[in-house]
Amino acid sequence: MKNGKMKSLVALVAAGMLALTGCSTGDSKAVESNEAVKSYTIGISQLAEHPALDDARRGFEDGLKELGVEAEIVYQNAQGDIPNTVAIAQKFVKDEVDLIYAIATQAAQSAKQSSDEIPILFSAVTDPVQSEIVADWENVGGNITGTSDKAPVESQLKMFKQLDPSIETIGILYNTSEANSEIQIKEVEELAPNEGLEIIKIGVSSVNEMAQALDSLLSKVDALYALSDNLVAASVELVSNRLIENQMISVCAEESQVGGGILITNGLSYYELGKQTAQMAKEILVDGKDVSTIPVGVAEKTITTVNEKTLEALNLDENNPIIKDAIKVGK
Repeated sequence: MKNGKMKSLVALVAAGMLALTGCSTGDSKAVESNEAVKSYTIGISQLAEHPALDDARRGFEDGLKELGVEAEIVYQNAQGDIPNTVAIAQKFVKDEVDLIYAIATQAAQSAKQSSDEIPILFSAVTDPVQSEIVADWENVGGNITGTSDKAPVESQLKMFKQLDPSIETIGILYNTSEANSEIQIKEVEELAPNEGLEIIKIGVSSVNEMAQALDSLLSKVDALYALSDNLVAASVELVSNRLIENQMISVCAEESQVGGGILITNGLSYYELGKQTAQMAKEILVDGKDVSTIPVGVAEKTITTVNEKTLEALNLDENNPIIKDAIKVGK
């Protein structure tokens, strides 16, 4: 009888220990699960506020969510002031953020100068090598890489003759203090003669100069090519209205300017470019990839987009092949 009771007691103790072990294992798994979902702090430094750069930020943030990257976003906008980009980058370094996302060339340059340890990603930079942000497109050689907004200039220049074979001279308005614009102009000037086009350009240094410079330029040309230029992008409504008043065709480097009233582009999406950069962030933060091993990315696809309102105002043929199958916006 005693032996029976003893056996029952042993069995109860064993069962209790097993139950406790099970609870402990469950708790351990819960802890492991919580540890697996690590949260990061990402500082975003944006040069200025306009649709293209806003799209690059929005695409990056949405991309992180889609990839399951938990992140606290600290967003700072320099409002077009370069010294502000330096102050923003230095604050991020002081706060020891896990990663800096710099949108536009000047923001990227300031971030690079501020730290050689914190991982830095950029976007909306046309040529990061000429801008001295990375050593090489493939072998970046440091703690910074990202995505370029280099436009398919050749296909965009071809659009002018496709829209109107009589176009011979195209105008370019650009920001004299923006390295990206200088780089783009150089490429346009090299490619334009192959398309039977002559280039006339006027540089400005502030928004206040835009209206007068634009009027002067439009009096000398047959059409306008809008660069991926922050000053031009910030004045896109003024530019598009003047173009319509002058019944003038325009082609731009990226799709957000079409939304603002420029006629057409075969260009990249800054939103998609931001998402592309978010993938790089995941590789660095979650997968532990070394920044220096990640080449600079370029847009994976381009989209032909046309502004319907501008199309109607210019009374152009909607059955033109490059217009017919384009994505329509701005109605």
